[in-house]
Amino acid sequence: MKRSGVADLPLHGGRVPAWLAERMTKLGTAICEAILYDYGAPELLSRLSDPFWFQALGCVMGMDWHSSGITTSVLGALKRGLNPRAHELGIYICGGRGKQSRKTPDELREVAGRTGLDGDALARSSRLTAKIDNNAIADGFQLYLHSFIVSKDDEWAVVQQGMNDSTGLARRYHWHSATVRDFVSEPHTGIVGATVIEGDIMNLVEHRAKPAQSALLEIAHEPPERSLKEARKLVMPRHHDVRANTIDLKRLGAVLAVAYERDLRDFASLLLLENLGPRTLQSLALIAEVVHGAPTRFADPARFSFAHGGKDGHPFPVPLKSYDESLGVLRRSLDAAKLGHSDKLAGFARLDRFVCNIEKHAAPAADFRKAMQHERAISPALGGRTVFDNDKRREQLELF
Repeated sequence: MKRSGVADLPLHGGRVPAWLAERMTKLGTAICEAILYDYGAPELLSRLSDPFWFQALGCVMGMDWHSSGITTSVLGALKRGLNPRAHELGIYICGGRGKQSRKTPDELREVAGRTGLDGDALARSSRLTAKIDNNAIADGFQLYLHSFIVSKDDEWAVVQQGMNDSTGLARRYHWHSATVRDFVSEPHTGIVGATVIEGDIMNLVEHRAKPAQSALLEIAHEPPERSLKEARKLVMPRHHDVRANTIDLKRLGAVLAVAYERDLRDFASLLLLENLGPRTLQSLALIAEVVHGAPTRFADPARFSFAHGGKDGHPFPVPLKSYDESLGVLRRSLDAAKLGHSDKLAGFARLDRFVCNIEKHAAPAADFRKAMQHERAISPALGGRTVFDNDKRREQLELF
């Protein structure tokens, strides 16, 4: 068994305000629904198991670009949005933070009772990934969040996070069942044996688990770096502000060119079959990339915070008007696709290809300072808002 990715993030405290939490639920659900529509559940699970894509998703949803809070807030938003429609979408999210994480096996058995999946096998997979990340590797991180995402076809992903108070860091671990099947021949990272190849994840306390126990002992005596280096690893800096050296300015330049150069903007709007202003188009171009972009395009997740800013004001306050407009375009496209009219939803794929082509052939690198100045200048007109706004009347949603 092998992880598909790891992310190291600064520990952040704080809260997600209700005005953002509600929007995150709607946008995260719509993005996942678009991926399910175009690519299916295996692709969504694959993306959730990629630490870079997961971070980009959190950024485009308006969370702080590098903090540990992305994990809890994104998974909470997806659970609130996807689970009520699980019977329709075929995706179930179990577990969560703290006490909720310990309910994961029972939630998985409940899902199994409704879908015909093997609840005991899923529960064993949940416990096994948690045991390996919490106990088998002495890296100083204690798990406090465990989420298990499973499809009706019995494919799953795990996202879990631990904290290290002494270093002020959180470490997020990603797993994907497809990777487990692909790497059963790697004894130093987990379970080997014919029963795993057949899909039966062994119980660590059974007599059949001797190979797993030996593998875990081997991991425990190795430096953590040896086990972790095989997975995709995202290491975020301590500084809170977004800086030019944290993003690909060429890629950002293509998005800004498509949004603000009149001829390009008119054509991009035509691709989406909507009459769109430049700021909404900027958001939609980055959302389109989250839905359709290749894995290699997520090496700089901070770039995706230029869709909807960040709740702490980095790189700029969340532009509520643009957020709601871009969410509305995506929602209308999904609703039309359900009725057999897929042109609008297909426009997101066309927009992504169009931006990539501009990036390749015509776009200059973004002027980071000017882009930041522009965003901050237009922020009031777009309803820019941060968690620091003094509004006692609004309910707060606990994050940590």
